[in-house]
Amino acid sequence: MTTTVRITWDAASARRAERQFLARPAGSGTPVAEVVGAMAGAHAQVLSAAEVSVGVRTAGLTRADVRTALWDDRSLIKTYGPRGTVHLLPARELPLWSAALTAVPAGPSPFPPDVRLTEEQAGQVVTAIGEALDGRCLTLDELTEEIVARTGPWAGDRVMPAFQDLWPRWRQVMHRAGWAGTLCFGPNRGRKATYTRPPRAESVADALGTFVRRYLHAYGPATPQHFAKWLGAPPGWATTLFGELAAAGRIEEVGFERTPAWVAAGDTDFPDGPARGVRLLPYFDAYVIAGQPRERLFPGEAYRRALAGGQAGNYPVLLVDGVAAGVWHQRRRGRRTTVTVEPLGRLTARQERELGEQAERVGAVLEATAELVVGEVTVGPHA
Repeated sequence: MTTTVRITWDAASARRAERQFLARPAGSGTPVAEVVGAMAGAHAQVLSAAEVSVGVRTAGLTRADVRTALWDDRSLIKTYGPRGTVHLLPARELPLWSAALTAVPAGPSPFPPDVRLTEEQAGQVVTAIGEALDGRCLTLDELTEEIVARTGPWAGDRVMPAFQDLWPRWRQVMHRAGWAGTLCFGPNRGRKATYTRPPRAESVADALGTFVRRYLHAYGPATPQHFAKWLGAPPGWATTLFGELAAAGRIEEVGFERTPAWVAAGDTDFPDGPARGVRLLPYFDAYVIAGQPRERLFPGEAYRRALAGGQAGNYPVLLVDGVAAGVWHQRRRGRRTTVTVEPLGRLTARQERELGEQAERVGAVLEATAELVVGEVTVGPHA
């Protein structure tokens, strides 16, 4: 009879921290793409947050190094990743991401029938985007003109509600073009974002199996529901996928916090002790977005203070020994930035020293001199 391996929260959080360079930052000179790959992507809706995410995980790294990897070396690509949100991804991994993300079933449209696109229209738009961006960098307005010329005026109808505005109808599937590998971000043109087409990629065999194992390597043990929430996928589809991979011997079941969960097959070595140390993680950092179960990652008062309606990532998080223990905010003025940290409990002398070091590290990543203030954070989420 096989005995199920039992994994504690302390062991799981310690391994996640190790594998994401939060226990010990990657050495100076470590390729930026290697760190981003270990995180399974860095959320980059706000690029400065992604720069801090990568920077606190890498000794000596600054935002200039991240931008060099993104715009000069092109070892990173800025495109649409999990949940249809903007991420930095390693360029060499784009074929895997595209194959996996395009295999995720599309959920029901949140828009009324007179606003939404049919599947046929969505396919036309994705194809038109790829044709329009091939070898070119276009702004949104320029891309809209090209799409309308290739599909029809219906694609440009301003009917899609977004941020107190109406966007062209085609933008409903902009993230799907990113998933399909026909669109990614290009360098800004002044204050305007541009878009281009990444290099065409070869197809990837067993993309979903590899993708799930990569996710479990970074964030396991995890349930299909955890995976679905991180990816923005239907839970039923994720449950079926995990069942198929388990039957094929690609993943294995363990006990995690008295709940059945999964790791990549054979990947059952965990640290003996809990995670240690203080870290300042920015908005939508990968560790807090993917970390489950939420009530263990955000214990006690942190569940109320550091989450917004149960949604992780809306506040930058003070991480102490692997769990959320406060919130923080930084405000930059010229070459200086004020880092205000609100701990939710008393810090030891050692933790206070580490907090000061982390504030300095955030400043260094942003190429600024940091001043640490310990006190109440008065701004709300996304401030």
